[in-house]
Amino acid sequence: MEIHNIIGWIGALLFIIAYFLLSIEKLSAKNKTYHLLNISGAVCLVINGLYLSDYPNVVVNLIWGIIAFYAVFKLIKSR
Repeated sequence: MEIHNIIGWIGALLFIIAYFLLSIEKLSAKNKTYHLLNISGAVCLVINGLYLSDYPNVVVNLIWGIIAFYAVFKLIKSR
């Protein structure tokens, strides 16, 4: 398996883990860990999408990562 595919699968796994932990209430949207998992997943999928020239995927995941980054910034600022 090529490195870009491994990175893409890691990104997908991070998104699934984040959503699963949110769904079973082990994490909340007010928890930095949830958003850091989303940022990491987005970065991985952007890398994979750029390699594959899958620009719709790149745009969606770039926006997803920016939203998660903003959420982390907001959480840190509120403390």
